[in-house]
Amino acid sequence: MKIALVQFSSWDKLSAYDPHDLVIRENDFVVVSSGLASDLARIVEVREITEAEKSQWEDISSIDRLAGDEDLANYRHSNAFATKQAAIDYCHQLSKRQNLGMKVVDCFFSLDGKRLVFAFIADGRVDFRALVKDLTRHFQRSIRMHQLGVRDEAKISGDVGACGRGLCCRGHLRLLGNVTSELAEEQQIAHRGSERLSGICGRLKCCLAYEKELYEELIKKLPPIGTRVKTVHGRGEVVGWHVLRCSVDVKIDPDKEGDKRLIVEVPIKK
Repeated sequence: MKIALVQFSSWDKLSAYDPHDLVIRENDFVVVSSGLASDLARIVEVREITEAEKSQWEDISSIDRLAGDEDLANYRHSNAFATKQAAIDYCHQLSKRQNLGMKVVDCFFSLDGKRLVFAFIADGRVDFRALVKDLTRHFQRSIRMHQLGVRDEAKISGDVGACGRGLCCRGHLRLLGNVTSELAEEQQIAHRGSERLSGICGRLKCCLAYEKELYEELIKKLPPIGTRVKTVHGRGEVVGWHVLRCSVDVKIDPDKEGDKRLIVEVPIKK
């Protein structure tokens, strides 16, 4: 089965839709029915899936049609910067008045104008039921609130990373997160500290995951810490790794009791 992964906004998750006989390509814009509204979405990827993989996605609806010039013009008009900023400012004022402790960072109007989605960040769960009622009354539209993580906020605002280039999340990187401290330990850079390993979002840099498979493959070739090995310097115990150099530190057994134990770096091939 062929599916199209679409995205309604740069910070929204990917949703799967059935294109049927439509001829579509990446970055095409399509019109889909989402709940009670009609939305404009961008094709992120077209792929073939098996019946087993189909269960990984929520209900797969159908794409209504390819978006035309009129659809794109209407969407750009309803989501003009001034219009969106006015909606964001109003939502922010209400949330501040209700002491909700949230920061509204973006919004978008559905293609048919029936729905307005606000994106916000907050430290924890937020009870925004009263806020939604007030927003519905003011905008006379269906309101949806979408809580984002700090990584998503960085993706929206954009900036330059420590490498001097634009943030990956603003460019090619589709899936954010899933970066753990274990990755820094595997790459033997955990000692650099959280400040050097964190991006502008305050979380571990996404690029730590880029070489994950390489490091996992190299680590499989290294003997576990504590392993007893035989080297040209004598027998000893593995006490450290140099993953990229494919070598290990071995603490050599002393010849005599009381002698200082020597630590040598040994290539794993030897």
